[in-house]
Amino acid sequence: MPQSTNLHSSSPTQSNQRPANTTSTSSWRLLFFTLILPVALAAILFWLDRFQPAHFPADVMSWRIITAPARNDKMSEGSEAMAEGHVEGPEDVVYDAATGVIYTGCVDGWIKRVTVKESAGDPAVESLVRTEGRPLGVALHRNGELIVADSDKGLMKVTREGKIELLTDEVEGLKFKLTDGVDVAEDGTIYFTDASYKYGFSEFMFDILEGKPHGRLVSYDPSTNHTTLLLPNLYFANGVAVSPDQQSVIFCETMLRRCRKYYIKGPKKGSIERFAENLPGYPDNIHYDGEGLYWIALSSSPTYSWELALRYPIIRKVLAMMLRYRVRPHMEKNGGVIAVDLEGKPIAHYYDAAFSLISSGIRIGNHLYCGSLHYPSIIRLDLNKFPALPSTKQHV
Repeated sequence: MPQSTNLHSSSPTQSNQRPANTTSTSSWRLLFFTLILPVALAAILFWLDRFQPAHFPADVMSWRIITAPARNDKMSEGSEAMAEGHVEGPEDVVYDAATGVIYTGCVDGWIKRVTVKESAGDPAVESLVRTEGRPLGVALHRNGELIVADSDKGLMKVTREGKIELLTDEVEGLKFKLTDGVDVAEDGTIYFTDASYKYGFSEFMFDILEGKPHGRLVSYDPSTNHTTLLLPNLYFANGVAVSPDQQSVIFCETMLRRCRKYYIKGPKKGSIERFAENLPGYPDNIHYDGEGLYWIALSSSPTYSWELALRYPIIRKVLAMMLRYRVRPHMEKNGGVIAVDLEGKPIAHYYDAAFSLISSGIRIGNHLYCGSLHYPSIIRLDLNKFPALPSTKQHV
């Protein structure tokens, strides 16, 4: 039988072989569309973006961190969830000893009233009023009314009949954009902060990333309905607490990790002094406990990511661009509360790596009660069972 020969077939090597220029072109196209083009577009968008962060002035920014002589760095292990599922984002908390209830403002706009009981798991929670905004700072007036710093609406009061009244929403012709911390002096004067006159609550991260002093310390006199600008040009002005001697107000500047003292009476009236600086976290609200201690909520420790961002405006611009696309890296940890004495000296620090955005802390008896921007409960810790213990490491 004669052998057949396929003169038209190609060898395996010949059939798989492609011209070198075709392979090179495909590689360049892949490189262009996966790397060069995205980088070029990102660079153009970065250059066109109008958001321009500033360098923090060297005279206000410190990279030192103080530590308290006593610490509890496992706060979550002994804490309890109070009113869980009934309070969403209880940012600030204030206690009315006469009625035994805690007032707090939630992310849905409701002011809640939580009865303090022996058991954290069986709370009585009442929805008091809804501000239609985002209530942040809360304080009790001497006449029993509740004073509310609503980030969206301004400074408000809730009467004993449960009615909401707007007290003020601007000073010197400039509207409040982020009414934040509040406290009331014994003479009835209300002291509060506008964290930013440029950005509202939903945009507060842009204020922090921009690094410019848009914050203000303000007072309101209910007897005259007069609003007074006390201090402008503050870096994200936050918590406020009137001193027990009624001579001064302590206020916090979050991103500078410091609280300062502003004199409202006496020979030093109108002057500013240092109070608590180089804190081991970014301060939010501050409350005096009536027993010689201020309790300052720390939303996060100064993590490596945040320290880099604060040092370099270009990093903050990148973060701002990411926020516009709803991409926000988690950069917070070690949220908690630090107690300082009347001179601002750290005494005890309660925190946990698992906690973030802790926004307030008050002491009621032997318990510490904490609010936050996003947790669905009030955090409660028994200070006798889970105390801050002495540490030999005093400074970092």
